[in-house]
Amino acid sequence: MNQPLVMERTYRATLDEVWALWTTADGIESWWGPEGFRVKVRTIDLRAGGALLYEMIAVGEQQIAFMQSAGMPLSTLATIRYREVQAKTRLAYTTHADFIPGVAPYDVTTLVELHEAASGVRMVLTHDRMHDDSWTQRAAMGWESQLQKLNKVFT
Repeated sequence: MNQPLVMERTYRATLDEVWALWTTADGIESWWGPEGFRVKVRTIDLRAGGALLYEMIAVGEQQIAFMQSAGMPLSTLATIRYREVQAKTRLAYTTHADFIPGVAPYDVTTLVELHEAASGVRMVLTHDRMHDDSWTQRAAMGWESQLQKLNKVFT
């Protein structure tokens, strides 16, 4: 039951291109966040022990309505703490989930692994489950949406 979420995609791109989308402000801002949200990177310190500080902003009508009905702000600051940075192959980080009303903050870890493939770059994303099934489903839907946005960068 505590199995992490694992998602795999292959992109027609180079390792340099995919890595840049995960590790630069311009790259992150081009696709990060589910549909209906945009991201503004405040700071990025790409090294083990470093951090990414970004603002997640609801911009779509449905997302704004959901955030308001859930008692959540339309804009939140989030910090990712990098645990491992291996250029063009592996990126591990922890996100502090402190944005869920009525739930004590907790850490969620994510691992991004990049592999050269005949058709481009195979990416394996492993993400901790959230505190309950409902929020785990929301996280999975959010990642699916984000990964579709990432796919659009390469088409």
